[in-house]
Parts: sequence; C-alpha cells; structure tokens
Amino acid sequence: MNHGPPGPNAPDPPDTTNPWTTLASREIYENPWIRVREDQVLRPDGQPGIYGVVQFKNRAVGVLPVDDEGRVWLVGQYRYPLGIYSWEIPEGGCPESETPEATALRELREETGLVAERLELIATAHLSNAVSDEVAYIYRGTGLFQGPDEPEACERIEVRCVEWNAAWQMLQRGEITDSMSVIALLHEAVRRMGGIAKDEK
Repeated sequence: MNHGPPGPNAPDPPDTTNPWTTLASREIYENPWIRVREDQVLRPDGQPGIYGVVQFKNRAVGVLPVDDEGRVWLVGQYRYPLGIYSWEIPEGGCPESETPEATALRELREETGLVAERLELIATAHLSNAVSDEVAYIYRGTGLFQGPDEPEACERIEVRCVEWNAAWQMLQRGEITDSMSVIALLHEAVRRMGGIAKDEK
C-alpha cells in the first residue's frame, strides 16, 4: 500500500558507502574449506588498523524437513569448535560445482534418509558478518518419503522426528542454538501463525 511521501520526522537514508580503505592484504592460512586473510586498513575514523577475514570456499545450506503431519526432523551431532552436542536441521557445505538446492537434497538424504519432493527457499543469511563472508541458504522441505541414510564416515549423527511443539520448546529452552536452525524454526513459527499482519493504515 502506498502511504505517500515520508513525514517530517522520517529518518535520513543511511550512508551506505564503504568507510574502510584497504591498504594491503595477505593470505595467512588456507585449508580445503576456508582461507584466512589479514588486511591492513584505514578504519572509518581514519586510523590505521588490521582486519582479519575468514573466507569460506563452500556456501552453507540447511533444510527444515516438515512431514505431512506437521512434524519436523532434527539431527544431533557433536560440534568440535564449541565442544558441545548440538540439535540442528540437516545442513552442510555447498561447493561451487553444486546448486544450493542440490546440496539441500543431498544433505537431507545423507543425514536422515529423507527425500523431499518440494523445496522452498525461506531465508538467505550471513552467519557471522563481522569476521566472515559465509552465506547460508535455508530451505523448507516437504513431500517427504523415507530412504536409506548415507552419513559421511566422519559423522556420527542421531536423527529425531519431533512434534512441532517439542521443537519449539527446544528452541525456547536454548537447546537449539545453531543459527541456520534457529532461523528456520522462527520462519516456521511465523508460517504456522499465519504470517505477520500487514500494516493496514
């Protein structure tokens, strides 16, 4: 709905130009999944500084499987960097040679044995934009049917099909902290509430 020109108290548009100046850049670490570079910069206040950037070679992809009864599927695994066990949606890395949709279907099959007839992109997110360029694509998978799971040899995964209320309570209790999983469950909650009401003014 067109509300006309902004009122007298409307905020000024933000200055979206880049306030950083890159003076030099060097790669300080690389492995098959990430590279780390350190830039010599002039900060927005004009003072010299350094900025470390983690560049991911794969895109992150996750899929929230929702069955015909409205239940959702979660996977549990130990996350080495955090030193904790984590409940999440099925997710993994998407190489340049693969589309995010293909990765979503592959990870879903590998981790749960499920095949989704339909995929819907529900969110695109930058997972840690202060230090990393990692981008995530998050899908909702429906029309599920069961096949054999195919976990990677390095993975030890537990699979659970849970009622929606149970998944929501896990999120509220802080038992689900993975960012893509949190985003997916919040999108699902909004969907189940019928969406956010539009401004009718």
